[in-house]
Amino acid sequence: MITIAIHTYERALSLRATLESHGIPVELTNVLHDSPEFTSGVRVRIPEEQLPLALRIIEGDESTPAPGNSILVPVDFSEHSFKAVTVAAGIAARLETPVKLLYSYLDPYIAGNLQFSDNISYELGESGAREAMEEAGRRLMHNFLERVHRGIADGLISKVKLESIVVEGVPEDAIIEYAKNEKPPLIVMGTRGSEQKSRELIGSVTGEVLDEGRFTVLTVPDPTEKDTLLRPDNILFLGNLDQNDIIALDTLYRLYPDIHASVTLSYMSRRRGLGETAVKAGLKRLKTYCDNNFSRFSFETAMLPKASEDDFEKLAEKHKCALLVVPNRHRNAFSRLFKPGIANRILFHTDLPMLVIPK
Repeated sequence: MITIAIHTYERALSLRATLESHGIPVELTNVLHDSPEFTSGVRVRIPEEQLPLALRIIEGDESTPAPGNSILVPVDFSEHSFKAVTVAAGIAARLETPVKLLYSYLDPYIAGNLQFSDNISYELGESGAREAMEEAGRRLMHNFLERVHRGIADGLISKVKLESIVVEGVPEDAIIEYAKNEKPPLIVMGTRGSEQKSRELIGSVTGEVLDEGRFTVLTVPDPTEKDTLLRPDNILFLGNLDQNDIIALDTLYRLYPDIHASVTLSYMSRRRGLGETAVKAGLKRLKTYCDNNFSRFSFETAMLPKASEDDFEKLAEKHKCALLVVPNRHRNAFSRLFKPGIANRILFHTDLPMLVIPK
């Protein structure tokens, strides 16, 4: 049993009721072991393996998905989207959950002459009415779904239940709005190679969704092979050395319920001025917890000389990492405009697949 909080007796009773309503056993003990009464404070203790769930409950995580919700794949009918669907289907088959494809079109009277992808462009003079644009989107979605179904029939894509939705709106806004309402367990987004992404830095749909910081997102860069993401053998975890690391690692562990992987725990933060000794001690404690609670994974720790994208990329190359995991904080619109989050910065700096988990 571990102590998750120390409260007054009344607050401890309230927390115990909340945790037990979610099936978590709770034990209350006095802070002063030699006193028979609850006077100065009460320790709220739970089984160590229940810690990630308890933290989610205490934090009031409204983004936690309900069991059985569909994995969301935003699509623009490009090859990047098709690869993302292939990866999402493999994960969904393992989790026994559907996959939902989302395509958003922009009102042509608002869009003017805009190019959104290699496949789709809107020209005001030729667009026709909004209904015609919606119909065109549904037709493209139908054709894309037929291609996915052929891939399933040929054994190239895992067999899963497929759903689709076509909505009006700016792509990143449509994705965020859908995810807030439906709470998918995962959003899978195909991306281009790092060189091409850097030329499209302003207005990146994936970057905007990452900086929203409320959803678990898996990025699928163009050079990535499907099997690399379905069964990553070496994973680099860039933690914050706080309780959110445990939640993020638990999410990773549940997302890949049938693999054995090597996970390198590291620390990359520009906000907290922790010294090298404190970082090493924090990583050691995190490794001990992981060794005890995530038995299918093996763990090691590694230090980053500096909190920079170049250093983490060298570390990823050294450990031959196939997947990067980054806990990510929600950022308001002002912060996103002037100081993109770490996941956003990494997105444009590397071709490594990235699993971004809200904190």
